[in-house]
Amino acid sequence: MKPINIGLLGIGTVGGGTFTVLERNGGEIARRSGQPLQISVVADRNVALAEKVTGGKCRVTGDAFSVVSDPKIDIVIELIGGCGVAKELVLKAIENGKHVITANKALIATHGNEIFEEARKRHVMVAFEAAVAGGIPIIKALREGLTANRIQWISGIINGTTNFILSEMRDRGETFGNVLAEAQRLGYAEADPTFDIEGIDAAHKLTIMSAIAFGTRMNFEKVYIEGISQLDSADIRYAGQLGYRIKLLGIAKRTQAGIELRVHPTLIPEKRLIANVEGAMNAVLVKGDAVGSTLYYGKGAGAEPTASAVIADLIDLSRMLTSRPGHRVPHLAFQPDAVADLPVLPISDVVTSYYLRLRVEDKPGALADIARILADQTISIEAMIQREPDEDEDQTDIILLTHETREKNIDAAILKIESLSVVKGKLVRLRLETLG
Repeated sequence: MKPINIGLLGIGTVGGGTFTVLERNGGEIARRSGQPLQISVVADRNVALAEKVTGGKCRVTGDAFSVVSDPKIDIVIELIGGCGVAKELVLKAIENGKHVITANKALIATHGNEIFEEARKRHVMVAFEAAVAGGIPIIKALREGLTANRIQWISGIINGTTNFILSEMRDRGETFGNVLAEAQRLGYAEADPTFDIEGIDAAHKLTIMSAIAFGTRMNFEKVYIEGISQLDSADIRYAGQLGYRIKLLGIAKRTQAGIELRVHPTLIPEKRLIANVEGAMNAVLVKGDAVGSTLYYGKGAGAEPTASAVIADLIDLSRMLTSRPGHRVPHLAFQPDAVADLPVLPISDVVTSYYLRLRVEDKPGALADIARILADQTISIEAMIQREPDEDEDQTDIILLTHETREKNIDAAILKIESLSVVKGKLVRLRLETLG
């Protein structure tokens, strides 16, 4: 049987893993796909590295554009990353009638609308399972496995670097800076970790999942993003005393007024399974109206876990090469003419619970003044810790957990609380989700 010829763009960590897994499991993969799948050409600027990884088993070139224009190539796998040349290559491959597989979450989140439209015009598919949560098949679950459901919300730990940092801060009581340096030494964090620790990487992934879950266009520019770089280890400790753990969550929620798209550090009850996801692992919790809550857990990065998702897409595409375009699963699960333009709520309109930590003078009436301000904004207190000050201290920490309220109400209350003479410095505010 004639093999399917694949052009691989990029032979770095994921590209190397993809080549290795496809070579190692080629027979098993062919049994699933019904025909041999072979990487015919690899393009990488580092030709010497590509030749070393491939071991002479396929053609190597430094010209990626020659690959996407090669009439012998059936499927292009883009593993270069970024939104510059990668976008040009993907669009050129589509223009030339080739199916595309990518692990590039930034590209899909920011340019997916344009890319899918071009693919639809050319009757080709763009597959992107590996763009979200590495080896966890969350895209397939949302797009196919849960298709009978009206998805109500998604909540995910979708960045392994930040989850490793938060796990270490809790277990060792270390500061953010110290744990970040350790994560960089171990290879969990990049030399420039901004995309991870400031929540941008998680926001890319949340954008993709929410579009599939709710049948909307990509809305990356509307995601509220807050990272973990300002998180204090004291708050992780206090959260633990109250029965919670802090995770960087990506949250997409359907409401009557629109959808919420937000990434931020979040308190989760420690009894929840997702609260116990440790180290560099990922997990995504999806709530559907028919199925209830489902949890997807596994490695969110790495050469072979991500290669697993790339090759799963490859098998899917190989099966649909001869199928009619109208019979294929749509890119975003919903038919293109049924994609909705749902409003994305500003963070000020989000309703959730809150963790508040404030430094106050240890004097009578301080707590009563704070409680009165909260009550004026119709915010009720669910739990409280007041730390006993040391003998030589005249200030103490008060930690409050609130019931659900609108963010604009908590913002107004914080402004008034910080203006009290007994309150010293800025108040720390974190959001809380029960995920029930």
